[in-house]
Amino acid sequence: MADMALKLDVLEPQLARELEERVSLATRDDTARGLFFNGVLGAVRVLDGEAAVQRCLAAAGEKKYVDFFNYPVEAYLRLAFTAAQVMGPKLGGFDAALRRMGVQATTDFLSSAAGKTLLLLASNSPKRMLGNLHSGYKAAVSYGERGVTWTGDTSGVFSMKRDFMTPAYHEGVLQAVIEAVGGKQVRVSGKKTGPLDAEYTLSWQ
Repeated sequence: MADMALKLDVLEPQLARELEERVSLATRDDTARGLFFNGVLGAVRVLDGEAAVQRCLAAAGEKKYVDFFNYPVEAYLRLAFTAAQVMGPKLGGFDAALRRMGVQATTDFLSSAAGKTLLLLASNSPKRMLGNLHSGYKAAVSYGERGVTWTGDTSGVFSMKRDFMTPAYHEGVLQAVIEAVGGKQVRVSGKKTGPLDAEYTLSWQ
């Protein structure tokens, strides 16, 4: 596990504690597709160069990732937190970097076969897209439960239980998902409701 260990002095103490809390709740069965790892690494490469990519790879514990292979979510957490620390100064802070990663993850997923199917089923309807989004998550990660409660024709609350990524990350995911099917003036605000649970209030025009 030494190679997996993130040097916690890289992160602020509060962020380091949150990372370790999330990692401690992960099991071997909790996995994410390699395409999400590669999306983060690609963003780091563009903003900060190859040395920063190697720093992130060292934190995650692998030399490379295959898009459609499954990898431990523990590794993705370590990768994402390191990348957010690396990219944060250029993107407006740690949470802003995580939102950018969420947008990138959505873009990459919607380019995959499963993502294209989800887009086809949505038929340019944000409401239909969000209603089917739980199936998209199941194709991408092995963990978590997700659902939506509607508060209007263009508003609702999207809930996530036992999802390892932070609210900032999923704010980016949900905004990008809604915009991908034509939603305008999208607003997404997430709040943590448990160690791995969160709710997202969202609206669009």
